[in-house]
Amino acid sequence: MFRADPLANPEPLIKRVYAYVAYRVGDGPDAEDLTSETFERALRYKKSYDSTKGEPIAWLIGIARRCIEGRPQSLELSAEHLEAADHGELEDDAVRRIEVSGAMARLETRDRELIALRYGADLTARQIAELQGAKTNAIEVALHRALGRLRTHLEDDSPPVRKSQAGR
Repeated sequence: MFRADPLANPEPLIKRVYAYVAYRVGDGPDAEDLTSETFERALRYKKSYDSTKGEPIAWLIGIARRCIEGRPQSLELSAEHLEAADHGELEDDAVRRIEVSGAMARLETRDRELIALRYGADLTARQIAELQGAKTNAIEVALHRALGRLRTHLEDDSPPVRKSQAGR
């Protein structure tokens, strides 16, 4: 077994793991805690990393998935975040993140996982396939369908455009 230091360049790995976790549980303290827990476990079990089985990011995402699965389901987007958006207290980009989080929460677990792996962890379809023991083509198709369902949820949740707004 070949053992390289999977944490030799931690900064980009931390960003990718955090982005993956944030896609799964939302931005903020919960995502920070889960990212920290992931790297704590990675440091503890660093000697078990085998570079012949995949890249460090795939190994870390596997650890992050187990950390998320071990947490209670209360890590979903809280109602107070949604209420704040309704009162117009947030910037447009923050409102959009909340809309996306709400639409993500309506997806099936597999769809959320695929989108989080692709866009949160920035893994390619090939890397996701290796991580999940699937074929690349099957992952590409499943990801395409998951994004279609996410788009549908976002369109369903969008308020109708008023005529006064349409001319802007």
